[in-house]
Amino acid sequence: MDSGMIGKVAKAHRYAEERERFRFTQLRVTVHGENSDHTVSLEGERWSCTCEFFQHHQACAHTMALEIMFEPMLPASVSFAMAS
Repeated sequence: MDSGMIGKVAKAHRYAEERERFRFTQLRVTVHGENSDHTVSLEGERWSCTCEFFQHHQACAHTMALEIMFEPMLPASVSFAMAS
């Protein structure tokens, strides 16, 4: 590996530890739920999920789990999860 790439790898590791550098604006994830799989997406500032609960409440365990996982990388305006 050349010295330029070694520097980029070190920088990538540093960035990965500084999650506040990143902001998701679009995301699509399949969540393996207890009963079935659900597709959760984030587009701009809006979550969506294919589960029935989300259709009625505009939030669900699937979207909240992703908010908890990616909290430092999401704009505050998309957060719906309860404070931990």
